[in-house]
Amino acid sequence: MEIGALKFGSFTLKSGRISPYFFNAGLLSSGPILAILSTAYASTIVSAQSSSAAPLPTFDVLFGPAYKGIPFAATTALVLYTQHNVAVGLAYDRKEVKDHGEGGQMVGVPITGKKVVVLDDVMTSGKAVRGAINTVLAHGGDVVGVVQCLDREEVGQDGESSTVKEIEGLIGTGRVKSILKMRDLIAWLEQNGMTEELASMRVYWDKYGLK
Repeated sequence: MEIGALKFGSFTLKSGRISPYFFNAGLLSSGPILAILSTAYASTIVSAQSSSAAPLPTFDVLFGPAYKGIPFAATTALVLYTQHNVAVGLAYDRKEVKDHGEGGQMVGVPITGKKVVVLDDVMTSGKAVRGAINTVLAHGGDVVGVVQCLDREEVGQDGESSTVKEIEGLIGTGRVKSILKMRDLIAWLEQNGMTEELASMRVYWDKYGLK
Protein backbone atom coordinates (compact mmCIF):
# COMPACT_ATOMS: atom_id res chain seq x y z
CA MET A 1 0.00 0.00 0.00
CA GLU A 2 2.81 2.43 0.85
CA ILE A 3 4.34 2.22 -2.62
CA GLY A 4 1.13 1.70 -4.60
CA ALA A 5 1.77 -1.94 -5.48
CA LEU A 6 -1.69 -2.78 -4.15
CA LYS A 7 -4.43 -0.70 -5.79
CA PHE A 8 -8.20 -0.66 -5.43
CA GLY A 9 -10.64 0.17 -8.22
CA SER A 10 -11.77 -1.85 -11.25
CA PHE A 11 -9.17 -3.93 -13.09
CA THR A 12 -9.42 -6.47 -15.91
CA LEU A 13 -7.05 -9.33 -15.11
CA LYS A 14 -5.21 -11.64 -17.50
CA SER A 15 -7.86 -14.24 -16.65
CA GLY A 16 -10.56 -11.86 -17.91
CA ARG A 17 -12.07 -11.37 -14.46
CA ILE A 18 -12.95 -7.86 -13.29
CA SER A 19 -11.26 -7.39 -9.94
CA PRO A 20 -11.71 -4.65 -7.32
CA TYR A 21 -8.01 -4.82 -6.53
CA PHE A 22 -4.79 -5.22 -8.44
CA PHE A 23 -1.36 -6.28 -7.26
CA ASN A 24 1.41 -4.73 -9.38
CA ALA A 25 4.54 -6.63 -8.40
CA GLY A 26 6.53 -4.58 -10.89
CA LEU A 27 6.55 -1.73 -8.37
CA LEU A 28 8.42 -3.89 -5.85
CA SER A 29 11.64 -2.64 -7.35
CA SER A 30 13.69 -0.69 -4.81
CA GLY A 31 16.57 -2.08 -2.78
CA PRO A 32 14.70 -2.01 0.56
CA ILE A 33 11.55 -3.55 -0.93
CA LEU A 34 13.47 -6.29 -2.75
CA ALA A 35 15.34 -7.06 0.47
CA ILE A 36 12.04 -7.56 2.30
CA LEU A 37 10.45 -9.52 -0.53
CA SER A 38 13.38 -11.87 -1.18
CA THR A 39 13.72 -12.50 2.56
CA ALA A 40 10.03 -13.45 2.65
CA TYR A 41 10.36 -15.71 -0.40
CA ALA A 42 13.42 -17.43 1.06
CA SER A 43 11.83 -17.86 4.48
CA THR A 44 8.70 -19.32 2.88
CA ILE A 45 10.81 -21.80 0.91
CA VAL A 46 12.91 -22.88 3.90
CA SER A 47 9.84 -23.17 6.12
CA ALA A 48 8.05 -25.23 3.48
CA GLN A 49 11.01 -27.58 3.19
CA SER A 50 10.93 -28.30 6.92
CA SER A 51 7.14 -28.68 7.06
CA SER A 52 5.90 -32.04 8.32
CA ALA A 53 2.85 -31.83 6.05
CA ALA A 54 3.62 -31.90 2.30
CA PRO A 55 7.17 -30.48 2.54
CA LEU A 56 8.69 -28.72 -0.46
CA PRO A 57 11.32 -31.05 -1.96
CA THR A 58 14.99 -30.18 -2.16
CA PHE A 59 15.60 -28.48 -5.51
CA ASP A 60 18.41 -27.32 -7.78
CA VAL A 61 17.16 -24.20 -9.57
CA LEU A 62 14.95 -21.19 -8.93
CA PHE A 63 13.11 -20.18 -12.10
CA GLY A 64 11.94 -16.57 -12.51
CA PRO A 65 9.47 -16.13 -15.38
CA ALA A 66 10.12 -13.05 -17.53
CA TYR A 67 9.95 -10.32 -16.69
CA LYS A 68 8.81 -9.64 -13.14
CA GLY A 69 10.03 -12.97 -11.83
CA ILE A 70 13.64 -12.39 -12.85
CA PRO A 71 14.74 -9.98 -10.07
CA PHE A 72 12.65 -11.87 -7.52
CA ALA A 73 14.39 -15.17 -8.33
CA ALA A 74 17.85 -13.55 -8.45
CA THR A 75 17.54 -11.83 -5.08
CA THR A 76 15.87 -14.85 -3.48
CA ALA A 77 18.68 -17.15 -4.64
CA LEU A 78 21.11 -14.71 -3.02
CA VAL A 79 19.19 -14.62 0.29
CA LEU A 80 18.81 -18.40 0.35
CA TYR A 81 22.58 -18.68 0.28
CA THR A 82 23.60 -15.79 2.52
CA GLN A 83 20.94 -16.28 5.20
CA HIS A 84 20.09 -19.99 5.00
CA ASN A 85 23.18 -21.61 3.44
CA VAL A 86 21.02 -23.05 0.66
CA ALA A 87 22.84 -22.97 -2.69
CA VAL A 88 20.64 -23.12 -5.79
CA GLY A 89 21.03 -21.99 -9.38
CA LEU A 90 19.08 -19.26 -11.16
CA ALA A 91 17.34 -19.53 -14.51
CA TYR A 92 14.86 -17.37 -16.39
CA ASP A 93 13.31 -17.17 -19.82
CA ARG A 94 13.06 -14.57 -22.55
CA LYS A 95 9.71 -13.43 -23.89
CA GLU A 96 11.17 -13.69 -27.38
CA VAL A 97 13.66 -16.35 -28.42
CA LYS A 98 17.09 -14.85 -29.12
CA ASP A 99 18.32 -15.68 -32.65
CA HIS A 100 21.92 -14.47 -32.26
CA GLY A 101 24.80 -14.86 -29.82
CA GLU A 102 24.15 -17.86 -27.59
CA GLY A 103 20.55 -17.92 -28.86
CA GLY A 104 17.62 -19.73 -27.30
CA GLN A 105 14.89 -18.87 -24.83
CA MET A 106 16.50 -19.78 -21.50
CA VAL A 107 19.15 -17.83 -19.56
CA GLY A 108 21.10 -18.94 -16.50
CA VAL A 109 22.03 -22.40 -15.31
CA PRO A 110 20.89 -25.36 -17.46
CA ILE A 111 17.68 -26.90 -16.13
CA THR A 112 17.71 -30.17 -18.04
CA GLY A 113 17.35 -32.99 -15.55
CA LYS A 114 17.14 -30.53 -12.64
CA LYS A 115 14.48 -30.05 -9.96
CA VAL A 116 13.04 -26.56 -10.32
CA VAL A 117 10.99 -24.24 -8.11
CA VAL A 118 9.08 -21.49 -9.94
CA LEU A 119 8.66 -18.07 -8.31
CA ASP A 120 5.38 -16.33 -9.11
CA ASP A 121 4.07 -12.91 -8.15
CA VAL A 122 0.32 -13.50 -7.98
CA MET A 123 -1.96 -16.36 -8.98
CA THR A 124 -5.52 -15.82 -10.14
CA SER A 125 -6.60 -18.36 -12.75
CA GLY A 126 -3.08 -19.77 -12.95
CA LYS A 127 -2.61 -19.01 -16.66
CA ALA A 128 0.81 -17.41 -16.24
CA VAL A 129 2.23 -20.06 -13.92
CA ARG A 130 1.03 -22.81 -16.24
CA GLY A 131 3.04 -21.14 -18.98
CA ALA A 132 6.11 -21.07 -16.73
CA ILE A 133 5.69 -24.74 -15.84
CA ASN A 134 5.35 -25.65 -19.52
CA THR A 135 8.51 -23.67 -20.33
CA VAL A 136 10.51 -25.55 -17.69
CA LEU A 137 9.15 -28.90 -18.84
CA ALA A 138 9.90 -28.08 -22.48
CA HIS A 139 13.55 -27.54 -21.51
CA GLY A 140 13.86 -30.79 -19.61
CA GLY A 141 13.34 -29.53 -16.07
CA ASP A 142 11.15 -31.06 -13.36
CA VAL A 143 8.95 -28.53 -11.53
CA VAL A 144 8.74 -29.60 -7.88
CA GLY A 145 7.21 -26.44 -6.44
CA VAL A 146 5.72 -22.99 -7.00
CA VAL A 147 6.12 -20.17 -4.48
CA GLN A 148 4.01 -17.08 -5.01
CA CYS A 149 3.96 -13.72 -3.32
CA LEU A 150 0.16 -13.43 -3.20
CA ASP A 151 -2.41 -16.21 -3.49
CA ARG A 152 -5.71 -14.59 -4.47
CA GLU A 153 -7.41 -17.82 -3.27
CA GLU A 154 -9.76 -17.98 -6.23
CA VAL A 155 -11.41 -20.78 -8.12
CA GLY A 156 -9.50 -21.90 -11.18
CA GLN A 157 -10.35 -22.25 -14.83
CA ASP A 158 -13.05 -24.85 -14.17
CA GLY A 159 -14.90 -22.42 -11.87
CA GLU A 160 -15.08 -25.00 -9.06
CA SER A 161 -11.76 -26.19 -7.64
CA SER A 162 -9.07 -23.77 -6.50
CA THR A 163 -6.34 -22.55 -8.82
CA VAL A 164 -3.79 -23.89 -6.34
CA LYS A 165 -5.34 -27.36 -6.47
CA GLU A 166 -5.32 -27.26 -10.27
CA ILE A 167 -1.61 -26.37 -10.32
CA GLU A 168 -0.86 -28.99 -7.68
CA GLY A 169 -2.55 -31.47 -9.99
CA LEU A 170 0.33 -30.76 -12.37
CA ILE A 171 3.27 -30.71 -9.93
CA GLY A 172 2.16 -32.56 -6.80
CA THR A 173 -0.07 -32.08 -3.77
CA GLY A 174 1.04 -29.44 -1.30
CA ARG A 175 3.72 -28.02 -3.59
CA VAL A 176 2.23 -24.55 -4.14
CA LYS A 177 3.21 -22.15 -1.35
CA SER A 178 2.61 -18.45 -0.81
CA ILE A 179 3.85 -15.57 1.33
CA LEU A 180 0.40 -13.94 1.59
CA LYS A 181 -3.19 -14.96 0.86
CA MET A 182 -6.32 -13.00 0.03
CA ARG A 183 -7.60 -13.63 3.57
CA ASP A 184 -4.55 -11.71 4.84
CA LEU A 185 -5.56 -8.73 2.68
CA ILE A 186 -9.13 -8.88 4.00
CA ALA A 187 -7.90 -9.02 7.60
CA TRP A 188 -5.65 -6.02 6.93
CA LEU A 189 -8.54 -4.03 5.44
CA GLU A 190 -10.65 -4.81 8.51
CA GLN A 191 -7.87 -3.76 10.88
CA ASN A 192 -7.43 -0.45 9.05
CA GLY A 193 -11.12 0.39 8.74
CA MET A 194 -11.16 0.42 4.93
CA THR A 195 -14.86 -0.39 4.73
CA GLU A 196 -15.46 0.59 1.08
CA GLU A 197 -12.58 -1.53 -0.20
CA LEU A 198 -13.59 -4.37 2.11
CA ALA A 199 -17.15 -4.37 0.78
CA SER A 200 -16.00 -4.64 -2.85
CA MET A 201 -13.53 -7.38 -1.91
CA ARG A 202 -16.29 -9.41 -0.27
CA VAL A 203 -18.52 -9.11 -3.37
CA TYR A 204 -15.64 -10.36 -5.52
CA TRP A 205 -14.86 -13.12 -2.99
CA ASP A 206 -18.48 -14.32 -3.12
CA LYS A 207 -18.16 -14.71 -6.89
CA TYR A 208 -14.64 -16.08 -7.35
CA GLY A 209 -13.22 -16.87 -3.92
CA LEU A 210 -12.77 -20.29 -2.40
CA LYS A 211 -15.81 -21.44 -0.46
